[in-house]
Amino acid sequence: MPSLSCVELLQWALPRLSLRWPGYRRVHRRVCRRIGRRVQDLKLPDLGAYKEYLDAHPEEWRLLDSFCWIPISRFLRDRVVFERLRTEVLPALVAGARNRGARAIRCWSAGCASGEEPYSLTILWKLGLATRYPSVSLSVVATDIDAGLLERARAARYRASSLRELPRAWIDAAFERSADVFELRSEFQQGIEFRHEDIRERIAPGPFDLILCRNLVFTYFDASRQRQTLDRMLLELVSQGALVVGRRERLPEGSIGIEVWDSASGIYRRAATGDAARSADLRGVASGPMTGGAVESMVEQWT
Repeated sequence: MPSLSCVELLQWALPRLSLRWPGYRRVHRRVCRRIGRRVQDLKLPDLGAYKEYLDAHPEEWRLLDSFCWIPISRFLRDRVVFERLRTEVLPALVAGARNRGARAIRCWSAGCASGEEPYSLTILWKLGLATRYPSVSLSVVATDIDAGLLERARAARYRASSLRELPRAWIDAAFERSADVFELRSEFQQGIEFRHEDIRERIAPGPFDLILCRNLVFTYFDASRQRQTLDRMLLELVSQGALVVGRRERLPEGSIGIEVWDSASGIYRRAATGDAARSADLRGVASGPMTGGAVESMVEQWT
């Protein structure tokens, strides 16, 4: 077999995993390093031989799939998004919950990695909003495919580099420092449930007022799996609930039951469910099997 580059291998393999090459252009070197170590472990001469190995050993595809999950996480990642949550989205969700007679906001952090995103929510809530809404609580379900990352999330111990976007006052309030490790205080860990789940196989059970699914489904999954996953997420999102995706991500064309809230921040809103036909259409689609300046102003407010 002619010599095969890692990019060529990925362009061949990713569609077979219902993944898309464009999502991996910036991070493919991390995947390639993992594949390279695997080729060495198998004592194979090159990537061409690994391709043949994949053809001969179907069970190897599951391991290759695990190489393609790339966790990139830190507290308040894309800080402007969390500012939008603090000033507009969460207050609107509180109002909606009160109208339904609910006393809690339920959130789902999909692909939570080592916990920075769900903990960012609890820190933002307790230090930025809780005093305004003393009768409303916040609960978070946080899921990830990587059990090792979830163990790190439950330990809630982080290096300073993970906290660089947090305001200093919030770091002092939420963390205890020991040498170069910052441990999240217990009160900011309350209300979070970590679950080991593959979003392709299982959607966390709602209803949710807010779903954070950033830089995952709509970056790495192929178009068909994006639509399937979106439709299933919307079934767990309350009417007028918020879906947050990555700022560079876009939802599949022709998505039903979702409308733009703030496109620059990747925030969408579940359409009102009074339209029975629309809800029926959504359930029909989802029933198949699973296979600049504003930023500167915001930074001034938080520092």
